[in-house]
Amino acid sequence: MLAMSSRLNSETLSLLRSTLEECRQLYISSGQLCAQQYPQLISQSGDDFVQLMDDLHRALVLKIYITVCEADREWSAAEREMAEVLFEHLWHQRLKGEKLVAAARKAAKESDKLQWYSIIRPFDRLVPLRDRIGALETVVMRLANLIGRADGALGEEEASVIRSIRNELQHHLRPVPIDEPTQHNESHVMSGQAIATMKEDAGEVRAATQLNSQPSTQRKAKSISGHIAAEMRPNLDDALKELNDLIGLASIKYEVRTLVNYLRLQQRRGEAGLSDTEVSLHMVFTGNPGTGKTSVARILGKILGAMGILQKGQLVETDRSGLVAGYMGQTGPKANAKIDEALDGVLFIDEAYGLVEHESEDAFGNEAVQILLKRAEDDRRRLVVIMAGYPDEMEKLLKTNPGLISRFNRVLAFEDYSPLELAQIFGSLCAKNRYKLANGTRAKLLLGFTELHERRDRYFGNGRVVRNVFEQAIRRMANRIADIRALSVEQLTLFEADDIEFKDLPRGIKLEYGDEGPWRFRIICPACEHASKSRGSYLGKKVRCPKCGYDFLSEWGEPVESA
Repeated sequence: MLAMSSRLNSETLSLLRSTLEECRQLYISSGQLCAQQYPQLISQSGDDFVQLMDDLHRALVLKIYITVCEADREWSAAEREMAEVLFEHLWHQRLKGEKLVAAARKAAKESDKLQWYSIIRPFDRLVPLRDRIGALETVVMRLANLIGRADGALGEEEASVIRSIRNELQHHLRPVPIDEPTQHNESHVMSGQAIATMKEDAGEVRAATQLNSQPSTQRKAKSISGHIAAEMRPNLDDALKELNDLIGLASIKYEVRTLVNYLRLQQRRGEAGLSDTEVSLHMVFTGNPGTGKTSVARILGKILGAMGILQKGQLVETDRSGLVAGYMGQTGPKANAKIDEALDGVLFIDEAYGLVEHESEDAFGNEAVQILLKRAEDDRRRLVVIMAGYPDEMEKLLKTNPGLISRFNRVLAFEDYSPLELAQIFGSLCAKNRYKLANGTRAKLLLGFTELHERRDRYFGNGRVVRNVFEQAIRRMANRIADIRALSVEQLTLFEADDIEFKDLPRGIKLEYGDEGPWRFRIICPACEHASKSRGSYLGKKVRCPKCGYDFLSEWGEPVESA
């Protein structure tokens, strides 16, 4: 249990430190992601935006600490010990005695000026960061619960404040719809006014955390962002591992590895003085939403950058709105500017079938296609173009222009994820955010995803559905534990079966996931590939193969009827 005495136990302190660091990494890596891959979405330099995100992470942890601690109007010894850890995280110094008290008083005064939305605004406004809302909610609620339970059992005042923090998150961080607009959508560009507002808040948090030694702290913060930038430079082994670690997509992985092997061969022929064969790297990705098309395109850019095929390998995303203008004479400059932005990297055109309106004469769309074809040929050594969209619509687009078929002759088909793969994606989200699954939770997930998969249509969200279920589980868990007075550290990281909800299933559908129900789960032994039908309670546990005696972890299994 969380410590009932005035001192915190080692388990609580360890979770506190790791949660603070996870918050820092979440904000800084998010800033780095936008700076490197989506600079068009931020109206400032990449380095400045990364530094801003680091400042906002400081504002967030400070706001949470002060808000929860002030709930009962007392500052206990355990909360003081947490302050030492928190301020060491912020300043890289351990404060004690009067210095700690003075710093806490100043922080409390300044934190009143900080608005919740300004601190978390990037995760709502910037579409590339919307995938990280679950991680943000995890960090916030875990930190709030740790602080609220510093003295042991949760008091009513702290419980009320934690509920208010949860409500702030749910109010400001909107659920992600299946038809989420793409990252390049201009309505989701971070405006200059929004940046200015965040800068004001960052200035306030710097004032709240100002020490005489602050310049060295700022240097360290900048070195962190530089370190992350270095880590994100393309490396072939890392990029191939990232591809291999993606769940499912077996045929796509095979196609990409085959392309890599071919390009390696051509490079070796060139080194040996032999002529190489000209190959077009422009591609078409077909598939339903949430099937990994953007992720694979980003990894492909890293691979080609690491191999030297492309100088940088960055991914620039766009759609019709980024290439086609609405007035005479504007499409050419607009399309060329977007293509210039992608030079030495990958231009990813999502919903590319929208480039040409088939129901009417579309002079502007056809002009954009002609420019794209010319630039794809002229800049083929500096640019890879990937067009993506639904299979039928992409086939129609290719038939509208013979040049498209000749230059985009490599088509990769992204299939819908299977129910087992959807559950594995949920498991990967849990692992990234340090959640565990209680007994019965895995079985419920497998059955729920199976029901959704059987009822899917061409608009089924695949990975986006999983993300929505995951984020909803975080919120349901937060509601469930909000009034538990004595809460263990383990309970802060444990999803119960009741936390899992499938809102998209028809009313009346009951998931009978218990061992007494009609379902068993087909588990394959990794040693001899023997298939066994096991109860749901066996999932997530070590089991022994009845055929070869091999012990292994049965994480997931395919649902089958027990009869």
